Amino acid sequence: MYWVAAVFALVMAAFADRYGYHRDEMYFLAAGRHLDWGYADQPPLTPLVARAMAAIDPNSLVLLRIPAIAAMVVVVLCAGWTAREMGGGRGAQTLAAGVVASSALIVGAGHLLGTTAFDLAVWSAIVVVVLRLLREGGDPRWWPMVGVLMGVGLLNKVLLVFPASALVVALLLAGPRKVFATRYFPLAIGIAVLIWAPFLWWQARNGWPQWQLSRAIAGGSSGTSNSRLDFVLLQLVLMGALLVPLWVLGWWRLWREPRYRAVAVAYVLLFAVFLAAGGKAYYLGGMYPPLLAAGSVPLAAWLGRHRKAWAVLVPALAVQIATSAVLFLPVLSVPALRDSPVLAVNYDAGETIGWPQFVHRVAEARTRHAPSAPILTANYGEAGAIERFGAAYGLPTPHSGHNAYWWWGPPPAATPVLTVGIPKERLTEFCADIRPAGHVDNGIGIDNDEQDAPLDVCTPRADWSTLWPQLKRLG
Repeated sequence: MYWVAAVFALVMAAFADRYGYHRDEMYFLAAGRHLDWGYADQPPLTPLVARAMAAIDPNSLVLLRIPAIAAMVVVVLCAGWTAREMGGGRGAQTLAAGVVASSALIVGAGHLLGTTAFDLAVWSAIVVVVLRLLREGGDPRWWPMVGVLMGVGLLNKVLLVFPASALVVALLLAGPRKVFATRYFPLAIGIAVLIWAPFLWWQARNGWPQWQLSRAIAGGSSGTSNSRLDFVLLQLVLMGALLVPLWVLGWWRLWREPRYRAVAVAYVLLFAVFLAAGGKAYYLGGMYPPLLAAGSVPLAAWLGRHRKAWAVLVPALAVQIATSAVLFLPVLSVPALRDSPVLAVNYDAGETIGWPQFVHRVAEARTRHAPSAPILTANYGEAGAIERFGAAYGLPTPHSGHNAYWWWGPPPAATPVLTVGIPKERLTEFCADIRPAGHVDNGIGIDNDEQDAPLDVCTPRADWSTLWPQLKRLG
């Protein structure tokens, strides 16, 4: 399985910088310049990683994405280790690592620096440690390691609370309950809470904006929000349609094995919770590597007895790998991407193209219509792009009411500003005068969120500090 992880890492690194930055990556870089124990929409770990990578080389996109690639290598290795914990030999471990490395979610998450990559890595490691605890005569001294992983994971993404809670409830329902009968379990909880405490303190001081944000996302405010029907259907393609039979087999095997049944129950609990709460489809993604690993153990054993079946499995796995690569790595040229169905499947692909052109258009509009004006953007992606590429045009640090940018403050006094991407009906709420300054055009025909975004010069009705509370937007 180690050679699988190595090949995976090399392929991911080879395609790391073919398009460009994702909006979230530029936002993480901006957040890294405002280091804090928390932000409106996330804990501090990923911005800290972004800052560390930028400190080494602020212009290297490959370097920025190395931590995400490393996190996905951990997921691939954990899949193999999970298969080993479930009794799988070398073949099962290699198969588990291979199918997870070929999956759509893992390829996509490893291509971009983001909270998802670290969330998947931490949860995969927790599953491996918990399986060691579930062994016959398992050593309870593994619990503190779970606490450390949980604490670090919660400093990356609050979402980790859900699978961890689901697994605890599942163990209480399906057993073995004796795994909790040790002083090391409350110690693990204490360690996790202690590590997480600074973020909780920040959230409490700032009115728990993460809770408000979660409600907004459930209401559809995110570009990747899903309806409940979409949530269900996307589970069939989240890892890749060809892998569905394998993870279904894995779930069935876990369900039939009393020692591991809690993992199968946890999947059902999480599915129900995220479906009811309006979660995004990928929120359930961390459960699939363990299911695929569980399915790989009996499949590898069957393949050992029926070697001719490899003639079917190998081409199927090749199709799976090719599909994941084309859809979630920058394999196609930009002109080919524009005319392909990839953008309809992979929303994030369009969000990695056209940012330098976007900033160029903003700079042109500012030079022509408001040479000394501050810049106010509709969202953090636009603001992050201006921070990343604006220095070449002498652009000032932008402002935005979106998520963490709102906390970083308004434009000065009652100064007219160049607004980016804010609809006219919204501008009329706080602008006394609005002068059109053009539209954004990436020049390559990619229909992403910023294409045709309006540019306007806005004279505010009052000082920006007075108007700033009404510009706050979480989502």
